[in-house]
Amino acid sequence: MQVLDSTIANVSIPTIAGNLGVSADQGTWVITSFGVANAISLPLTGWLTRRFGQVKLFTVAVVLFVIASFLCALAPSLPLLILARVVQGAVAGPMIPLSQSLLLASYPKNRAGTALAMWSITTLVAPVVGPVLGGWITDNISWPWIFYINIPVGIAAAFATWAIYHRRETATAKVPVDAVGLGLLMIWVGAMQVMLDKGKDLDWFNSTAIVTLVCVAVVGFAIFLIWELTEEHPIVDLTLFRSRNFSVSTVAMLFAYGLFFGNVVLLPLWLQQYMGYTATLAGEVLAPVGLLAILLSPVVGRFNDRVDPRIMVTLSFAIFSLVLFMRARFNTDATIGTLMLPTVIQGAGMAAFFIPLVSISLSGLPPERIPAASGLFNFARITAGSFGTSITTTVWDRRATLHHAQLIERMSSGDPVTSQALGTLHASGMGNDQSYALIDRLVDAQAFMLSADDIFYVSGVAFLGLIFLVWLAHPVRSAGAAASASGAH
Repeated sequence: MQVLDSTIANVSIPTIAGNLGVSADQGTWVITSFGVANAISLPLTGWLTRRFGQVKLFTVAVVLFVIASFLCALAPSLPLLILARVVQGAVAGPMIPLSQSLLLASYPKNRAGTALAMWSITTLVAPVVGPVLGGWITDNISWPWIFYINIPVGIAAAFATWAIYHRRETATAKVPVDAVGLGLLMIWVGAMQVMLDKGKDLDWFNSTAIVTLVCVAVVGFAIFLIWELTEEHPIVDLTLFRSRNFSVSTVAMLFAYGLFFGNVVLLPLWLQQYMGYTATLAGEVLAPVGLLAILLSPVVGRFNDRVDPRIMVTLSFAIFSLVLFMRARFNTDATIGTLMLPTVIQGAGMAAFFIPLVSISLSGLPPERIPAASGLFNFARITAGSFGTSITTTVWDRRATLHHAQLIERMSSGDPVTSQALGTLHASGMGNDQSYALIDRLVDAQAFMLSADDIFYVSGVAFLGLIFLVWLAHPVRSAGAAASASGAH
């Protein structure tokens, strides 16, 4: 429910903006506001857990998420919708880390891998399903229902959680509030998220607003680091990075998820804008990604307790690299079958992606530190998604401009191919301006395809490079993390 909400509104923005009487650019704040609030609250999970307990915090977060979803659906204006999305994003922060730590605490160490496998399916498949489901609901019902659907799911989840766990609350302590650390966190994360979301629209560093946001984010982050490392009761436990495995796996997740999510965003954009696909048809091309992910995740979970997780991550990154190299050969004549094949194979890579990285990150940590570690790890994932989207869409536009210029250079009225094309268009009744406009659109389609191929290829090479990073982690058995967690049970 929570991961779905991070992407479900994306394709509905034009409709929401139109219904609320604002521009599409203003409507994008519906996405930005959720992302900023969510990114700020994720690292606070550890502190909130120590203060209130895992079970109570998770249950309250789910209930508040349901209320915020209801307010989003009822919002009569954009400011009220953005306010409700801020609340929704803020209360959503602890949900994923705590679902993970509660799950690990509920299973013996020999079944922890299987439990994590089932958990990881939602985190991987939901971002892909979100835009497809959001588009279908908006087209066939109405946009408020992308929020209304959370209500029955959330109520059921809250009741089930409380019924199972209310007698198994974790120990709490009245930890002082690190107000300065919290303030600094809100400043630098908020500035960074707004910069990433608005950078492309404002032409990045040609905009004074973007330059200002970068300065605020960098200076705020530097002061935040110094403060948190010297504070007795920090709001974010940065000492977790003293664990080599936590550091390596978090950095690997940061880069890998950024590459993964950037390409998840790029493929449907290219299909809809330059290949003439509808949102539903583009969704059907992406849908098979879940098949192998769902089928293989339990298998990976079982092997994860017996095989070095670094081997599993290596396999995952190698599959992602193969998929991206296959996509780098796409052209504008690609059939649905050609487009779907890499997507099907990608599911196998997704199955072996999250579980081993989570196992590496939590290995050797005591149970009481797992919520904080999970919160930071998922903060890296969310932030990576924002970076991946912004960088990929910007590079796509700029490489397309370059390819467009190179293709046009080879065309002139004296060029026989161009002359033949113009002759054919004139013969069909088109004027000179119309003919050149049509040719320009065709060149545009080729330029954006070549640009997408460039990104797919470079991303594939980057995944191969990340394999070396993963092997910097200590050779630990994944069961170690699960064993630590199960000690809390």
